[in-house]
Amino acid sequence: MKRIIICIPLLLIFMIGCDSGEKISDAYGNFEADPVMVSSQAKGMLISLALEEGMRLKENEIVGVVDTTLLHLKKAQLIAAKRTATTKVKTINAQLAAQQVQIDNLQREYQRVQNLLEGGAATKKQIDDISGNIALLKAQKASLETRKSTIYAELKSFDIQLMQISDQIEKSKILNPITGIVLQKYKRYGETAVPGQIVYKIANMDHLFLRAYISGDQLSKVHTGQEVTVRYDIENGVAELPGIITWIAANAEFTPKVIQTREERVNLVYAIKIKVENDGSLKIGMPGEVVL
Repeated sequence: MKRIIICIPLLLIFMIGCDSGEKISDAYGNFEADPVMVSSQAKGMLISLALEEGMRLKENEIVGVVDTTLLHLKKAQLIAAKRTATTKVKTINAQLAAQQVQIDNLQREYQRVQNLLEGGAATKKQIDDISGNIALLKAQKASLETRKSTIYAELKSFDIQLMQISDQIEKSKILNPITGIVLQKYKRYGETAVPGQIVYKIANMDHLFLRAYISGDQLSKVHTGQEVTVRYDIENGVAELPGIITWIAANAEFTPKVIQTREERVNLVYAIKIKVENDGSLKIGMPGEVVL
């Protein structure tokens, strides 16, 4: 009888302990960001690079500049060539105006001689000479018009080249694409930037993604857009945040070594991503748990 009395309290304690325990998590993983690799669009020495790892940058903020000395020299050369071509056009216009005056004068002279010819006071040769001079001036005028058209084409080419150089100068500025935290810096001031080579890595830390893993029999319980509870360790226990499943892997993979799933016998798992708004307590690489 004494044994029964002693065992009942122990059983009650065990049952209370089981009931008061928190719900077992359904998936485990680590927090990660969605980083952006930023590279330069121009080749040259970095004459400015105002960023450090851990620095918070704003979107479209200028963080670096590639040397543009040669581009500015080329631009100045094109501007000078364009001014010369513009002066040539003005000269040709003046010549065309002078020739038109000569043509007008000769045409009046032609009419006067024509009247004299009809009265017998002029010769046919005078008419022919005047006609020949008018034809010569018109041919010269046509040649100048052609030359002016060629110069106009050159001016258009100069404008296109100037726009290209201005675009290259603009692309020599390294603009930060998103608001976020600099995770890693790959280039330093004075080093050479090359298009395609990463200058730095940045990520928006206002929200992180928990990359967790579920077993095959849990697939039917999850779908994109589903709201779940995310847990992470804090100093005095476990904190919880709401999350939304944004991605589910289409193919299974072997369980990562750092992950312990609810069913350890399962070798193949499916990765999922849960978006979590970060209040500043979450860091990249921190372990997390999911309650479906």
